[in-house]
Amino acid sequence: MSANQTLRADLQLIADWVAPSSRVLDLGCGDGALLSWLNRHKAVRGYGVDFDVNNVVRCVEAGVNAIQGNLETGLAEFEDQRFDHVVLSQTIQAMHNTEQILVEMLRVGREAIVTFPNFGYWENRWQILQGHMPVSETIPYEWYNTPNIHWCMLGDFEALCAKNGIRVLERVVMNEAKRIHFLPNLRGSLAFYRVARQPG
Repeated sequence: MSANQTLRADLQLIADWVAPSSRVLDLGCGDGALLSWLNRHKAVRGYGVDFDVNNVVRCVEAGVNAIQGNLETGLAEFEDQRFDHVVLSQTIQAMHNTEQILVEMLRVGREAIVTFPNFGYWENRWQILQGHMPVSETIPYEWYNTPNIHWCMLGDFEALCAKNGIRVLERVVMNEAKRIHFLPNLRGSLAFYRVARQPG
């Protein structure tokens, strides 16, 4: 990412939630675009983890600290409360151990930022009514080659948080880079949550 390049709208929203000079762990960091931007504009101390070694190489080439790792095995290499923010962007729906990674994020971090495609979005429902699994900008795969295995809606994620003693600090729902306030579960295609452990 060049110095003057802007972030995608979804990554920009995540970046807005990250405090300057904070410690950030980006899980499933891809090419490191988010961490690269945060390093330059917010002077964070950032680390990325990605399963794809080619993504790790791209991160290193961009000056981003990154390691290759399998999130399904947890975050045992990181000590408790090492980070201020732990980010999992559009990845949780592709994980087998969904509940475990959410709990682990808040073991190693003070806050977690989780984003995922909202399966309750009206276009997804419409495609199902037409007899097809949804394919869209936020769900770009066919049923037979998708990495996504755990679809959820806003209420499903919030119920998982409640079950694990996790409080929702902030929620934003977007569609095509616009924030959705009215009927977000029906009209929003992408959900963003900032969460933390319940006090005590």
